[in-house]
Amino acid sequence: MPASTRSRARDLLRTSLRSRWPGGTSDLKNQAVRASASVALIIAEGSLRRGKAQTHHFEIARGSAAETLTVLQLVDLPGGQAQQHNLRRIDRMLQKLGG
Repeated sequence: MPASTRSRARDLLRTSLRSRWPGGTSDLKNQAVRASASVALIIAEGSLRRGKAQTHHFEIARGSAAETLTVLQLVDLPGGQAQQHNLRRIDRMLQKLGG
């Protein structure tokens, strides 16, 4: 697993945690934090697997990335556009790796 994919996923989680979220969106923030953490954690675990197990982990990570992307599309955050771009790149990387 390229270090850049893990790094992007880690940066995504940091941004989700640090960003100032609009009032009334705490449920979405919690979901984004959980989903972005899942992206990073599942990529890390999947990178230690091989074959179908690795592919399965990367598919799950893609789902968590899509979930995080949807939250970022619903809530206007500072740097949100850049994070959406990063999520799309993570998705493409995972897709190329078989996810």
